Amino acid sequence: MTERPAQRVPNRQLAALIAEAGFSNAGLARRVDQLGLEHGLDLRYDKTSVTRWLRGQQPRGTTPALIAEVFTRRLGRRLSAQDLGLDACAPVYAGLEFAATPEEAVDIASGLWRKDSGSHAELRKIAFTPAGLVVPSRDWLIGRADERVGRGADLAAAARVPTQGRTAVPRQRQIDRGPGQRVTSGDIAALRSVSELFRALDHAYGGGHARQALVRYLEHEAEPMLRGTYGETTGRRLFAAAADLTRLAGWTSYDIAAHGLAQRYFVQALRLAQAAGDRPYGSYVLVTMSRQAVYLGHGREAVQLARVAQQGVGSGPPPVVQAVLHAAEARGHAVLGEVRAATASLVRAERSLGAARPGDDVPHWARPFDEAQLADEFGHCHRDLQQYRAAAQHAERSLQLRAPAYARSRLFCRVVLATARLGLGELDQACALGAEAAQQAMEMRSVRAVEYVRDFERRLEPYRDAAAVRTYRERVGALS
Repeated sequence: MTERPAQRVPNRQLAALIAEAGFSNAGLARRVDQLGLEHGLDLRYDKTSVTRWLRGQQPRGTTPALIAEVFTRRLGRRLSAQDLGLDACAPVYAGLEFAATPEEAVDIASGLWRKDSGSHAELRKIAFTPAGLVVPSRDWLIGRADERVGRGADLAAAARVPTQGRTAVPRQRQIDRGPGQRVTSGDIAALRSVSELFRALDHAYGGGHARQALVRYLEHEAEPMLRGTYGETTGRRLFAAAADLTRLAGWTSYDIAAHGLAQRYFVQALRLAQAAGDRPYGSYVLVTMSRQAVYLGHGREAVQLARVAQQGVGSGPPPVVQAVLHAAEARGHAVLGEVRAATASLVRAERSLGAARPGDDVPHWARPFDEAQLADEFGHCHRDLQQYRAAAQHAERSLQLRAPAYARSRLFCRVVLATARLGLGELDQACALGAEAAQQAMEMRSVRAVEYVRDFERRLEPYRDAAAVRTYRERVGALS
């Protein structure tokens, strides 16, 4: 690793913490290397590296954050890079941390929002790290619920009670001198409404359409609320709403192929969901992470995330929620070509959805999972398993049932159907369907939509001299 030129001042903060932790120089280097491996990094530090740090050299990139995490785990208290006399971590690592407290979760998430809403274009170029999925999902699974998330509730109560013998200070002014604005049920309802609005825009026009507006909303509206004044019940609801918006910011980032940034949003949404005490929503965030892993071809990680989600909520969730979790696992198995495992998970998803009843208390995020979505999951799995006749049947059923508002999902399903028709040797139908999808992709701000079409075109390559394919290329070429 390349280091910065040595400083003249020895790092006494780092030396004191090494002594407190009982590390040797070689032992610290080894632990930093091991933690780096958890995040997909090959660092190869040694005792000489630590000696240079103690003399005042500053390690680059992710290393300051990794060193801080090593000491955090060893000493049982949260330490930052600055606490060790080191420069703050670079954006490549920031955001993958699973915060120790709700307050720290707000700090990390809001830092991500601010960087993303500014001119930090490099944040959207960060690579996805499969190894970075391990620690957050593990910490969520084994972590204890936060005992307290309320903030400044005693101050708010004092503001409502005039002090005997002197004029009461108006409530809002008094609260403003404390933690911040008092959060109301109306504020949380507004967050939920905004989430639904952005979700609808994403479904219809793609993640790139209003993503930056969503991130700015998180920065300018959600963050002040999270730093405001609220009791326990309101606080849990506030963290739940913030988790939903943060997951959606990750989802829209994923849709524009900012995969490393999306991964960080998902990790922070997972932590905010834990602060909310909403275990089922945490499982949904893990399912979202699993779907991104599937898209990027990391089937084993996708299966593991889906199983952690299932383990984390147990057998108590409504049948629709269980269907969501089993379908996610099926997609991972299908990418790996594991026919029996994928089929078993699909059967479990189908049975779970079949067990759902109109009176079930279904969380808002699971309600869209219906017969159309289940058929879509079947279609994708059968396509990945090269079972093209079954893929075509399920894709057609999904398109028949799916509402027009889910335009991007319909596009994906149309490409799955086109691929299935191609696999069955029905070239004319495949090209007609593919051309429809290509036209729709041109009207969206969705890199995923474009990639679905490109994948279909790669599959067309062996038939490039056929009349149907030449017609397809002419038709699509005319769109640009």
